[in-house]
Amino acid sequence: MPNDFGPTTTSVDNALRLLELVGERQALRVAEAAELLGVARSTAHRLLTALRRRGFVMQDRPNGAYRPGPALVEIGLAAVNKIDIRRVARPVLEELREETRETVSLAVLEGTTIRFVDCAEGPRSVRVGNRTGVVRPAHASAVGKAILAGLPDADLARRYPDATLPAATTDAALTDRATLLAEIAGIRAAGYALNWEESAEGVCAVAAALRNTAGQPLAGLGVAAPSSRMGDAGAIRAFAPAVLRAAELVHERLRTPGP
Repeated sequence: MPNDFGPTTTSVDNALRLLELVGERQALRVAEAAELLGVARSTAHRLLTALRRRGFVMQDRPNGAYRPGPALVEIGLAAVNKIDIRRVARPVLEELREETRETVSLAVLEGTTIRFVDCAEGPRSVRVGNRTGVVRPAHASAVGKAILAGLPDADLARRYPDATLPAATTDAALTDRATLLAEIAGIRAAGYALNWEESAEGVCAVAAALRNTAGQPLAGLGVAAPSSRMGDAGAIRAFAPAVLRAAELVHERLRTPGP
């Protein structure tokens, strides 16, 4: 391809080609990217890093292969189903916030972390704040564990190849893969996940996965509250039926998207 438009156009073209390659191969290492693009490894690494910052690609672990990220998946879903998960889920988040009077959040999985992408903040003066944009270890959050429970065992093994889990922010978080897998078995049976001060001190949550029309986990929806108000896990668990109803409502709206 002639370089008629200068280095900026070449960089954009290479970035778009990288997105195509990641989509085709589902896993792409820096060395492979450099070879396929015909560029230096440093150039491929810079482009992939920029795409990762924007959520178009992700890594399961440091120095791991790059895979399709949530932004790329969301664009694909929007093209195929003409839907936007945030647009579809937003009214449900607001309804659940009114029902529970607590903060309701939407999050997506990125490798072994989750990123909060939308929030309906609770009306109480003492509440969990808006965490949109915040990243947390998936195994230390209710929404993360709910999404993980919807993945095949082989996918979990690929994301967590080591017996020890990545470090989290509080001492209450799970620390080993065996305990996580045991909890995931319980989440699959119950349909929802709990978090008691695992991602942040003073915060507890209950969450369920939001599934696409193929039944695959697309995101997670959770209610978070100050643990001081809840008192014990039973109180936050009481919100589980409402969370499950909300998740089912989002699923129905994904099946029959509006114009």
